[in-house]
Amino acid sequence: MSLGLALVAGLASATAEAGPVPVADAAELQQAVANAAPGDEIILAPGTYTLANKLSCTADGTEAAPIIIRADKLGDAVVEMDNLEGFHVQGAHWEIANLDIVGVCNDDSSCEHAFHVTGDAEFTHIHHNLVHNFNAHIKANGTETGPNGERVWPDDVVVEYNEFFNDAPRNTSNPVTPIDVVGGRRWMIRANYIHDHAKGGGNNISYAAFLKGNSRDGVFERNLVVCERLHSGQIRLGLSFGGGGTGPDSVCEDGSCTPEHQDGIMRNNIIANCPADVGIYVNEGQASLVYNNTLYNTTGIDMRFEATSGEVRNNLLDGEIRNRDGATANFQTNLEMVDFDAWFVAPAMLDFSLVDGAAIVDQGETLAEVIDDYCTNIRDDGSHDIGALEYDGDGDCNGGLPPEGGDGDGDGDGDGDPTGDGDGDPTTSGDGDGDPTTSGDGDGDPATGDGDGDPTSGTADETGGTGADAGVDEAGDEGGCSCRSPGPAGAGWGLVALGLLGWVRRRRSDIDVVS
Repeated sequence: MSLGLALVAGLASATAEAGPVPVADAAELQQAVANAAPGDEIILAPGTYTLANKLSCTADGTEAAPIIIRADKLGDAVVEMDNLEGFHVQGAHWEIANLDIVGVCNDDSSCEHAFHVTGDAEFTHIHHNLVHNFNAHIKANGTETGPNGERVWPDDVVVEYNEFFNDAPRNTSNPVTPIDVVGGRRWMIRANYIHDHAKGGGNNISYAAFLKGNSRDGVFERNLVVCERLHSGQIRLGLSFGGGGTGPDSVCEDGSCTPEHQDGIMRNNIIANCPADVGIYVNEGQASLVYNNTLYNTTGIDMRFEATSGEVRNNLLDGEIRNRDGATANFQTNLEMVDFDAWFVAPAMLDFSLVDGAAIVDQGETLAEVIDDYCTNIRDDGSHDIGALEYDGDGDCNGGLPPEGGDGDGDGDGDGDPTGDGDGDPTTSGDGDGDPTTSGDGDGDPATGDGDGDPTSGTADETGGTGADAGVDEAGDEGGCSCRSPGPAGAGWGLVALGLLGWVRRRRSDIDVVS
């Protein structure tokens, strides 16, 4: 047989063998992941899978044949992790769905990441999972795995319809941020429920999610962030471009951590109960768009430092919007210092049904980048309403968990595909600060508010960071787990959401997010 025929025969054999790979225990799961090939669909049978070692997802799937790890439905398979990280995704086109993933380490510093997405992990798709009791549930960063040993970052990652939380504040001095992304382009963080992400040790500062490290073109849309629900205290911020800053420059794209993010957009998010600090924090975010978000019981929105520019429009909040330390963002048609109790039925229960909408309905700008609302309702009845919700009488969703569908991608078809090609695929895979005061300056400094992210009265962090937790999670980030060395020492979307059902009327009668 000629070499060409042999190659064709080998490819045909591999394609024929790809398909469902059922697994029933941790050993079979480890083996299936180690042997994964394009088109494999690793299906976990109902049960508990306790992993003492990480799963290295190193093979490359393809656009037409991704590698999938899933259970039939959320709640069937519980994956317990007693190690620093669980799924280390290094290959392209992996999809992970319908898993209940829980950290079970005795020492909180030992359960760092459920997902570590690094290097060449392009087009990773993480969806419909319940992920709890980790420090950074999803961690992403570059690795020196390029063709000539250069650092490369995972691009075009989609994280949607997951729930991330911790049963209790994390007893660690390591960074605590459920979605912690350093570098990478075109990340889509959509329709996740992120709550109770407190850091109980160190400086007590945590974020719900950030994109930083000179990342670019990231999107946060239709997420529900509730900083305090199961427990309270510490300093919990909401969504961020830039987080507390990154250092050294070598871990950032283009060898520079300034700006921390470029051309990002936050739209149609609901952020609630972050009383100690801001709900949105932009730290060195160049050309940032902050559009149509609703922030309840936070100190507001901070745009910070000279590299920060962009537009802040159509936001509804009971705090303030500020340019700080040289930021030059433009503010238009926002409503600040709002008395939510006077305008809404039960905002403390996340029921934003209107009592008085005179200042909200049709009072915003019509923005091309905001096609639908938090509830996937198309904004098509005139001028846009202010905030994350469009009150046009279409449906009865007025808050609560983000429903399925819609994407706000600007093409108006609601298929999740910003290319407008109508294939309904949100990827391209074809697969289906920290002040304990009321100042809310987001700088991570519990002392004099000097903005350097350290607890002293100095003027700069030695890592070069500029905000909360400045740079602490990036030193030594050279592949593998980027966390510090371990130091001394629930409920699912379905279950926690049952509590939310009592908070708010829903567009749909059920709360299952898994079809």
